[in-house]
Amino acid sequence: MGLAFSASRPRSCLLPSSFCFPEMFADLHLHSTFSDGTYSPEEVVGHALRRGFSALALTDHDTVEGCARAAAVCRPAGIEFITGAELTAEQGGHEIHILGYFLDPAHSRLLTELAKFQAVRTNRIREMVDRLNALGIPLKAESVFALANCHSPGRPHVARALVQEGFCGELDEAFDRFLKRGRPAWVSKFKISAQEAIGLIHDAGGLAVMAHPGLNHTDEVIPDLVAAGMDGIECFHTKHSTSMSEHYLEIADQHRLLVTGGSDCHGTSKGRPLIGTIKLPYTHVEQMKTRVAERAAARGFLLAGDAGPPSTS
Repeated sequence: MGLAFSASRPRSCLLPSSFCFPEMFADLHLHSTFSDGTYSPEEVVGHALRRGFSALALTDHDTVEGCARAAAVCRPAGIEFITGAELTAEQGGHEIHILGYFLDPAHSRLLTELAKFQAVRTNRIREMVDRLNALGIPLKAESVFALANCHSPGRPHVARALVQEGFCGELDEAFDRFLKRGRPAWVSKFKISAQEAIGLIHDAGGLAVMAHPGLNHTDEVIPDLVAAGMDGIECFHTKHSTSMSEHYLEIADQHRLLVTGGSDCHGTSKGRPLIGTIKLPYTHVEQMKTRVAERAAARGFLLAGDAGPPSTS
């Protein structure tokens, strides 16, 4: 009888989950009020602590601004914190989300590029509001920015503003009537190439991981992303079925990619909090840390003028 793999059992574990020691888990896909989440970084950590997580990553869209606050709360709580961000990219005409992990939050090029992405986000909000105004809905961009209160505003903030000001009854209505792709207030999102996103993440000392591939339906681009240096794939996600997770675990094995997972929790903006729905075994975090250390060591040798690390053969 074959074993069914899940986020609570490492693929390498051949024993029932009750025999897999120790039971330490991570959530590596979380959002806060620094992008389109509704929980502050401190609240995100509080929820993680109550659910027994040993490690977490804050992966706000196009920003690392909330990471210092999350890390400060994780430290006394005994939770390992990983600095992260989620970037929007494009590959083969498809929108791809790339998660960056173990980023240097003070990396100058990373911060410069993130500032550019944030400026584009602000302009996108103004374009969406202009389209709403043309439809006779007198929403003001300033109202959206005041509600967002962050440097990485997005469509969810426009939806919340529409509900808050009484133009829509609920968030789903706002998206269905105005903000989904093909609706009258839809504005396409700026995207860098996937190669650029991966390069930027590597430049900042991080690992580049494809987010929620089961939602993208773009498996055909994965070999190109691997060739561009992608490090891992998010096999476990709240919207991945068990069969999807198994499928992406096989792809990870095939391409020797790291395995990650997370709830993609945005607080209460999408119903009940999702944190706790995905528990990634900590062994995957250890594998990620090993990859970061190996890359840093290799970079150190190259910076010292060597051709690479000494041979162990």
